[in-house]
Amino acid sequence: MNPYEAYMKEISQPMRDELTNAGFTELTTPEEVDGFIGESEGTALVVVNSVCGCAAGLARPSARESLDFEKKPDHLVTVFAGQDREATSRMRDYFEGYEPSSPSMALLKNGQVVHFIPREEIEDHEVEEIVENLTKAYKQYC
Repeated sequence: MNPYEAYMKEISQPMRDELTNAGFTELTTPEEVDGFIGESEGTALVVVNSVCGCAAGLARPSARESLDFEKKPDHLVTVFAGQDREATSRMRDYFEGYEPSSPSMALLKNGQVVHFIPREEIEDHEVEEIVENLTKAYKQYC
């Protein structure tokens, strides 16, 4: 690992921990992504994490807060854009019809996207709005 990669990994670790401490499983390789998609049944919230400000102030807090809702996904996973590039790219392959966006969130049902929240619906929105967006999808699909 070159010094830049080591530095970025150190900087991004608290951003990773914010989701893993909330129960999300990190998928860091394309093989882990394929395994998860191939084996998961039910619903899954996928958070495409990022180092940007809207991930820190909006996406991660909204994802965590949404888990307090009575209905929630069966599985919680995350990939980290800009850090685990191959895993993120592979996950995006499963987001057919959706442009790459980070941060973003996708609700999957049996491996298929049933609800997608791109960066445009995160940036410049309030945490409460994003949580409501997620919990409406949970109510419908979970």
